[in-house]
Amino acid sequence: MINRNTIDKIFEAARIEEVVADFVQLKRAGSNLKGLSPWSDEKTPSFFVSPAKGIFKDFSSGKGGNAVTFLMELEHMSYPEALRYIADKYAIEVEETEMGPKEKEDQSLRESLVLVNKFALESFEKNLWENDEGKSIGLSYFRERGFSDKTIRKFALGYALEKNDALLKTAVDAGHKEEHLLNLGLTKEGNYGKYDFFRGRVIFPIRNVSGRCIAFAGRTLKADNKVKYINSPESELYDKSKTLYGLYEGKQSIIKEDKCFLVEGYTDVISLNQAGVEYAVASSGTSLTSEQAKLIKRYTKNVSVLYDGDKAGINAALRGIDLLLTEGLQVKVLLFPEGHDPDSFARSVSQTELEEYLNTGAKDFTDFMIEVLMDGHPDDPIKRAEATRRIVESLSLITDQITRSIYIQRCSKKLEIPEKALLNELNKFLRKRTFRKAGVDPETIPDEPQHKEDQEGVIPVSDSTIWEKEVTRILINYGAQEIEVDIQSDEGEDEKVKVQVAEYILHDLLQDEISFKSEVFGGIIERFRIHFKEVGSFPTTEKLVRNAELSEAIAAMISSPYELSENWADKHRIYTDSEEKDLRRTVFDPLMRLKLSKIKTLMREVEQAIKSAESEEELNLHLQEKIKLDQMKIQLSDFFGSTII
Repeated sequence: MINRNTIDKIFEAARIEEVVADFVQLKRAGSNLKGLSPWSDEKTPSFFVSPAKGIFKDFSSGKGGNAVTFLMELEHMSYPEALRYIADKYAIEVEETEMGPKEKEDQSLRESLVLVNKFALESFEKNLWENDEGKSIGLSYFRERGFSDKTIRKFALGYALEKNDALLKTAVDAGHKEEHLLNLGLTKEGNYGKYDFFRGRVIFPIRNVSGRCIAFAGRTLKADNKVKYINSPESELYDKSKTLYGLYEGKQSIIKEDKCFLVEGYTDVISLNQAGVEYAVASSGTSLTSEQAKLIKRYTKNVSVLYDGDKAGINAALRGIDLLLTEGLQVKVLLFPEGHDPDSFARSVSQTELEEYLNTGAKDFTDFMIEVLMDGHPDDPIKRAEATRRIVESLSLITDQITRSIYIQRCSKKLEIPEKALLNELNKFLRKRTFRKAGVDPETIPDEPQHKEDQEGVIPVSDSTIWEKEVTRILINYGAQEIEVDIQSDEGEDEKVKVQVAEYILHDLLQDEISFKSEVFGGIIERFRIHFKEVGSFPTTEKLVRNAELSEAIAAMISSPYELSENWADKHRIYTDSEEKDLRRTVFDPLMRLKLSKIKTLMREVEQAIKSAESEEELNLHLQEKIKLDQMKIQLSDFFGSTII
């Protein structure tokens, strides 16, 4: 238990901006500092630190407090752990009152696990530097790899003795529980009793952002062992999907240089760090995850993926690109010469040569993708098309519209493909992703139709299913609201009356005998009709979503609409930001466009019938139908004030 005098010293020494800067990139904002919230995925900073007051406030999550509470909230530390972290940071000696047996027993599981890992870390280090076996095997191995003693100590590298239960016995003798060692994966239970999991291996401790040891990786030095690396299992302390090896050692350099190198292995990080490249991190015993990408984003938006140049490395780089782009990071890729990885390359060249290669060899991710995906078949149209779609799919993950547009222009020139063709493909990916996010299978929704080049004053008419969906969406979201419509009185004069949106839409569809092609949207319309007929009112959203067959589509339409593509407002005249301000237009517009699409379908059928007419009488009949449809189209053209094609 930390005594009161030490706690007072810790609070007096702690500068909140320095503690927070270990985890969040901060920039000056007047007398305060600001940064992106570490608790939410945001683009505009809402996290503020006040050095004068010694507090932080995160407006996105509502969290706030002092340096200690910041650590407790972000790193899930206990109060004593947060105090010890700050004490270590400011070289304050922690004085503790001796705990009795009962107090030790009452320690939380988490604190006990932290202490067990700390004990294991110190034991592995001691084995490496003081034990004959550790020095002759482990220390020799690290030195042969070119690691200096300073680097070995910096990364707290160690060695697990070959003896079956060396760690288990010393840990138990020191007062730690067997169950805690089992919980952390330091020991395992076998047919012949408990044994040390990492025995006979060199050890790479895995630290979290605050520097606490949360797990271990062990590498065998035996040629006959098929499993080269083994890792701690996930535990109360360790979630591998949220951990980056080397981040604790490199976070200050990442902030200072405003860039991060992402590598695959532990030794890659260590060799680069020793060579002066201290802003390298590695995924911890797993493929890159979105949580790890978010972790990088706390410190920088600029990431270079440094993987092996073999097929496995290229595939890993392609997967990593998409994850990093999804989290809003700016991505470059650097592959090493055949037979090299970052570790071996860093050891084979001088520091100057390494820096030059890293600074000049990194390619923008689009250049990398074009190079590797087009490799070997530059003139094969099928392969080129497949590669182009793969590249555009990655571009669709970029959240910033301007950045995405610039990349489309760039790829259009490099691939020698019209920009419009790339945009059309991009919109397909955006549209499908939006439907998936809303819980709707994109395969059930027709593709957004492509049109000829728009002419001034010309409205392209879309496929009717799109407008069926839009009318249904308006009905669900605004059905209970009222709009003002014109009707004729008994005296034949126009007068304005207020009616419910649902009543108007259903009446208009019935009057013009408009049926829906889509079973889903038609089914929702029918639910409205039946409910009104049986109950005398229109169904609420809560009642509608109880229908299992329709609930998925209804939920999607209740969600924010029209993230489909940036062209909806320009091409289809759907305005989502002010729908309620002009609800009358919001209702009328899709209804009229639905009618236009139906007329367009009928026109095609009539034109085909005219071509295949077998008699003059039949021809005249179809010509009259065409004239009638043309007149209807002209009337709708007057409504929009534009020519309709």
